[in-house]
Amino acid sequence: MDALDIDAVDEADLDEPVLIEGLPGVGHVGKLAADHILEELEAETTLVRRIYSQEFPPQVSVDGGVTSLTCASVHAVTPETGRDMLVLTGDHQAQTNEGHYVLTDAFLDVAESFDVSELYALGGVPTGELIDEYAVLGAVNNESMLEDLEDIGVEFRDDEPAGGIVGVSGLLLGLGERRSIDATCLMGETSGYLVDPMSARAVLEILEERLEIDLEYESLDERAEEMKDVMGKIQEMENQQQSMEVPSDDDLRYIG
Repeated sequence: MDALDIDAVDEADLDEPVLIEGLPGVGHVGKLAADHILEELEAETTLVRRIYSQEFPPQVSVDGGVTSLTCASVHAVTPETGRDMLVLTGDHQAQTNEGHYVLTDAFLDVAESFDVSELYALGGVPTGELIDEYAVLGAVNNESMLEDLEDIGVEFRDDEPAGGIVGVSGLLLGLGERRSIDATCLMGETSGYLVDPMSARAVLEILEERLEIDLEYESLDERAEEMKDVMGKIQEMENQQQSMEVPSDDDLRYIG
């Protein structure tokens, strides 16, 4: 295998498509969101490209005893309403700094081959604490995009996310600008502790309005309830641990 291989699995006739990127990251927000689009719009979805790279971890996935080499996948989606899409997802990001650049350039090559001129990178931004109301933070590589995104609820905060945006999501904006592709990063707030379906839903609701697509959220909501149960058990364990560590009044009483 070459250092980078792009397999043309199928073709699709798309009308001014946008690229949606959702690879693993904080809270798995982006990947959850991208996978949900593919699940909800499965009937209108076609796998068109697989991208293989030596920058991915040296492993295969196993499904029912059958293996497949690690790769990123690009699906063409033609929903009944709203914009046509290319949805990029996978189970891994690159393992090196150079690899992030190599793969992002490959992803943009695929996008340009389908005449994409606009893209959305999806991800999470960690808060370090549990969240009741999920905000979606944004970043763009073209200032003219700010107002329209603010109008649908995207928040643009000074110096956030701290340290900038790393990995493919950040490079899609930076390298996309050099190719004259308008790019937005939508980041759902998440505790950063666990997989966060509710943050993914918050991001998808913004994308749904922006692209005028229709999605249902029953499966994400079910996963969210499961994660709430997990977080409840974790909090219970933490509270028990704290109560064991804090001495009671009897423990503090002087005996002599």
